[in-house]
Amino acid sequence: MFLIRMLFLFFGFLYISSSCIAQQPKAILQDSAKINEALLLREQQQKRIDSLVKVQLQRELAGATGNVQKTRELEAKLRTIAVSDSLRHIAQIEKLNKLKKNARGYPVVLNRDTLFNIFTRTGSFNARDRARAISIKITKLYEDPFFKPDSLSVVENEGSFDLIYNNTEVIVSIGNLDGLWFGKENIQLANEYLSIIKKHIIEERSAHSLTNLLKRIGLAALIILLLGIVIYALNRIFRGVAGFISTNKEKYLNGLRLKKIKIITPDHLATALLKLSTIVKILLIVLIFYLSLPLLFSIFPETEALTGKMLNLILDPLRSAGKATLAYLPDLFKVIVIYLIFRYLLKGIRYFFYEIKLGNIQFKGFHAEWAIPTFNILRFILYAFMLVIIFPFLPGSSSPAFQGVSVFLGILISLGSSSAIGNIVAGLVITYMRPFRVGDRVKIGDVVGDVVEKSMLVTRIKTIKNEDITVPNSMVLSSSTVNYSSHTKNEKQGLIVHYIVTLGYDVPWQHVYDLLIEAALKTEFVIQDPKPFVLQIGLEDFNISYQINAYTKEANKQALIYSKLLENIQDVLGKAGIEIMSPNYHVVRDGGKE
Repeated sequence: MFLIRMLFLFFGFLYISSSCIAQQPKAILQDSAKINEALLLREQQQKRIDSLVKVQLQRELAGATGNVQKTRELEAKLRTIAVSDSLRHIAQIEKLNKLKKNARGYPVVLNRDTLFNIFTRTGSFNARDRARAISIKITKLYEDPFFKPDSLSVVENEGSFDLIYNNTEVIVSIGNLDGLWFGKENIQLANEYLSIIKKHIIEERSAHSLTNLLKRIGLAALIILLLGIVIYALNRIFRGVAGFISTNKEKYLNGLRLKKIKIITPDHLATALLKLSTIVKILLIVLIFYLSLPLLFSIFPETEALTGKMLNLILDPLRSAGKATLAYLPDLFKVIVIYLIFRYLLKGIRYFFYEIKLGNIQFKGFHAEWAIPTFNILRFILYAFMLVIIFPFLPGSSSPAFQGVSVFLGILISLGSSSAIGNIVAGLVITYMRPFRVGDRVKIGDVVGDVVEKSMLVTRIKTIKNEDITVPNSMVLSSSTVNYSSHTKNEKQGLIVHYIVTLGYDVPWQHVYDLLIEAALKTEFVIQDPKPFVLQIGLEDFNISYQINAYTKEANKQALIYSKLLENIQDVLGKAGIEIMSPNYHVVRDGGKE
């Protein structure tokens, strides 16, 4: 028996050696998995040989009860075989672990259902080819109209086991490596495959029978009917809600008022609620319809695999959004804390500057009208600083796409806002230059009117003809500005309104002074103190030019003041019999004598 064992070992070694020599060294390294499988097969064969030798030695040991020397020899051989089996088992486990690290299982399927996986090769068939061939054979059995489950059986074939149909067609062959891979006996694995194949073929044939098909069609029709009823009920409900909102908007919707001004009316709220209800209705109908599709797909075996995919289309984004939200909560808390700090800091700064505006807090050289513009500048700077701090905690702020978009927007703003930035800078300069205030009568370039608004970009002026003229701040800064109202405030003397009157040399100038001052004092909005005064500004060829000057605190009413002043000049000089010499003209008197 020992000789037989040595012969088996010798021929096995020659087989492995010849197969290795036939290949190039590089190919052997690349196909180490095949070598391990071959070694496992050889060790399995050796295990069978050892088991046969072990049985023979045990028989000889039982017959050598009186021969002590032979008994010792046989026992030594048995111990050697036992040690060899243990070492071989350990080696097999190591090789299996190496194979399982990179091994891939190929499924054996029937109608998209996986029955079991194939991991090992058999002869020249790799695992993928074996799985494909087994799947084709099982599908043929399923499609056979005369299929008989009892015709499937397991037959032993020289140590391996074949699962055959009608004792002729081999469906699956289970070799030594298959059982070793799963740690099972080959007969046990063959019976498991037999049970799985029988069960799935019977279930699939039953599921695709005509009776079940009719049942599924009826169930699908019932689901569609219920879906229609639900959608109809939703339409009725939302139609009732829309009618209730339309008929009761004045009763339940008060709108939003700011003192006596209606900012949001009940009609606006009703329209918004109607649009919102329509959007909610559409979303509910789409959601119900979408959720009913997996239910319909699960009825038919052909579309049952789509059920999970349909649900995952909704659940996966929701799951991802939930995980992202939970992961973002610490950064969100930091953003909230930073925002609250800056918010209450701005509230304190706002209170401080508004107290300066009201005059409760005063600084030498800092005017009250600078308070709000300075606060706006400081608020902008603080908000910009807050965004710089918050930016790293925003979702996706570190992604290249987010950063690229930020840079792109920055370039667009810098290229397209040069004029706007120029106006903003001019607005800041104008604010601190204080050339005029809101309400002042000014002249900017050729525009004369009252300042109604000063913003960071433009200055709006209302003319005496009720025309609104918008002047860019850069133009204001580059043009000369005349402020008629700056000397009419507080205790200043006021604006001087003046007009030139030309009179003849025959009228004493002292009398002219008195008459013009009298006319000025009669004019509405002309103040008594300081007293009006007259200046002689020219001795012409035929007349003398007198300029009447009067003070007023109402710079915004210059047109009316000038009109009244001219009326009074005409009245006073007319009563005194003094002829106004402007414009110059020739008078023919006494029959043609000048």
